[in-house]
Amino acid sequence: MSDTSEQEQPRRRQARGERRIAQLLTAAAQVFCTTGYTAASTNAIAREAGVSPGTLYQFFPNKEAIAVELGDRLMHEMRETYGEVLTPVDPATSLEEAVGSAVDRFMAFNTEHPVFFALMHGPDVPGRIADAHDQLHTTLIGRIEDLLASLLPRSSPADITRTAHVCLGVYKAGLELVLAHEGAERTAYVQEVKNVLTRYLQPLAGDRPGAA
Repeated sequence: MSDTSEQEQPRRRQARGERRIAQLLTAAAQVFCTTGYTAASTNAIAREAGVSPGTLYQFFPNKEAIAVELGDRLMHEMRETYGEVLTPVDPATSLEEAVGSAVDRFMAFNTEHPVFFALMHGPDVPGRIADAHDQLHTTLIGRIEDLLASLLPRSSPADITRTAHVCLGVYKAGLELVLAHEGAERTAYVQEVKNVLTRYLQPLAGDRPGAA
């Protein structure tokens, strides 16, 4: 009985620690979104989390460590998202449907985690996050190329790469507008991003359904 109890205590402490880390990361996300990374402070994050600065320092030595942990978790989730979305599509799938599905999934991720945009595109993000973002960008371009190759079978590899960069650039510009609005206006801007991408790709898609 006592052996079981002794084994359970570390597990309970670990579970409490994970909950506290999650609480601190949620608070950090809010602070980073509100003030930006540079103006954020560990005191502000602790205050948002409802804990003392001393409690925060039990888990993270500084603001950069918090940002890196938050960025790592978001990167992992983003990779799962585009792994599910950016796959070659069936020839019968219309261009509009393929584009709309991909945009919806990415917009859902980015609107659910607005701090991802704040951390990934800020001018002063920690080096490790910047490096990870560069790797993510390279991988993301590759996955977009895979999707486009199935949508635009008559395009050359060089054209596919160029088109992938343009699509990602359009999406990022549209995302900034989407995050700046809420409710019906946000929905309208998401649709505008879909319209721009679909109309850009239509002349390249040839006789694909929905490309007329």
